Amino acid sequence: MISRRDFLQVSMAASALYGASGFGQWARLAAQQKLTQDQLLDFDTFGNVSLIHITDIHGQLKPIYFREPSINIGVGANKGEVPHVTGADFRRLYGIDDGSPSHYALSSGDFTALARAYGRVGGLDRMATVINAMRADRPDALLLDGGDTWHGSYTCYHTEGQDMVNVMNALKPDAMTFHWEFTLGQERVREIVDDLPFAALGQNIFDKMWDEPAAEFAPYKFFERGGVKIAVIGQAFPYMPIANPGWMFPDYSFGIRDENMQMIVDEVRGKGAELVVCLSHNGFDVDKKMAAKVNGIDVILTGHTHDALPEPVLVGDTILIASGSNGKFVSRVDLDVRDGRMMGFRHKLIPVFSDVIEPDKDVAAVIDQQRAPFKSELEEVIGQTDSLLYRRGNFNGTWDDLICDALISERDADIAMSPGVRWGPSLIPGQDITREDIFNVTSMTYPEAYRTEMTGEFIKVVLEDVADNLFNPDPYYQQGGDMVRIGGMGYRIDIGKPQGERISDMTLLRTGEAIDPSRSYVVAGWASVNEGTEGPPIWDVVESHIRKQGTVTLEPNDNVKVTGT
Repeated sequence: MISRRDFLQVSMAASALYGASGFGQWARLAAQQKLTQDQLLDFDTFGNVSLIHITDIHGQLKPIYFREPSINIGVGANKGEVPHVTGADFRRLYGIDDGSPSHYALSSGDFTALARAYGRVGGLDRMATVINAMRADRPDALLLDGGDTWHGSYTCYHTEGQDMVNVMNALKPDAMTFHWEFTLGQERVREIVDDLPFAALGQNIFDKMWDEPAAEFAPYKFFERGGVKIAVIGQAFPYMPIANPGWMFPDYSFGIRDENMQMIVDEVRGKGAELVVCLSHNGFDVDKKMAAKVNGIDVILTGHTHDALPEPVLVGDTILIASGSNGKFVSRVDLDVRDGRMMGFRHKLIPVFSDVIEPDKDVAAVIDQQRAPFKSELEEVIGQTDSLLYRRGNFNGTWDDLICDALISERDADIAMSPGVRWGPSLIPGQDITREDIFNVTSMTYPEAYRTEMTGEFIKVVLEDVADNLFNPDPYYQQGGDMVRIGGMGYRIDIGKPQGERISDMTLLRTGEAIDPSRSYVVAGWASVNEGTEGPPIWDVVESHIRKQGTVTLEPNDNVKVTGT
């Protein structure tokens, strides 16, 4: 008798063939100038349950450019495994043709030229069209939001997330989980959650005082779809008090809590769940480890690390779905659930090409309503760029180079530090830089640009600590974003060394001198998690710098030497 895992392996092969065929067809159609919305949305309906996954939108209501990372280093068991494969290697792995729409959507090479050819991506009005098409095909499909939604833009900051709440309500999700939402402050989160018309889930969101599940966030919710009893379990970002200011949500604790996850899975199975879905914001590698430790999860819809994969990853009997970020993709997963078991699936990662997909008029109207009070501020031109501005990459991005330059010049510093966050759209050469663009890469509720003194020894401690958060071989100890971005200083990092031994050859670029461990240096940075940090908001610092520059031109940054990969 064929086993369930054999069924899933067959489904993996079918999904791979289907996905590859879809990408190839887009490439041919695009070459003939015939790529259409119907072809992007075409899906061979399968099984009896459909899941629609979106995640990490980061406040992006309108179409944008978004470059995928060219460097995404994996360590330990994940070295060389997806999503730690990029560029040409990624395209070869998935059979993606150079210059094709999927090349543009899923990898970084030739980004500027391909962006000019294929246009912007995303926009929640376009996402609505994609979602509505899926619902027309399968009306009882579940729409699940992986979090990092109420954060990341000018309007989101100035409305305390209400713009995103209003637009997402128009999309009518069935459930969501959380991360950056908590940086709105716990009272604001409670206020929004109390009025949500859908489930706010997090099995790992606990009352800090009593060390018990927080009453405001259910661990799971049951849904009946296609004759199947489905349990959706929420998994919020586990390291919030480490990566973000814990003083903004002092009543809550988080953590992976995989033992509690196992208890929840057993509980919902005991209550008759035939399909168990984890809506997660752990990050991909953490979800891979959790899938291997927790028995009984059928599907993990993963988020946080912004990975976009055209095929699922199978861990034991669990499939992992990675749906990108910033509104650039929507995933559809069709499942065949029989006799209380998931026996097969079909998956498609749909890139939201904004020039191809027609905006949904109702959602477009809601978006315009949110933006109308801020229209003049959003559209004000601050400068122009001659360089491609992007964020993603383990060590630096040109947006962060620009931010570090601004910190050094505007705050009169020797060295600048910018957080290794993954969110933020791209700009291509020749574009205006508007105030909205600046907020898209700086917007947060703790934006103060500090100026302080640090010894060379302490700067190394900071770099070593962040490096271990990123490159610890155990995914459960990878507790942040990408590497802190450094301006005004170069260094060498050996990925393979243990904590405390990775960073060397620290050099002050202005003089070419080695960083002296005992000497103090003026350091400017932003996004400190410490309460009471003082300084102007980072967006004002960056705006002032860009105004003085007029046109921004950035030279290639090779000040971080990477070994041990």
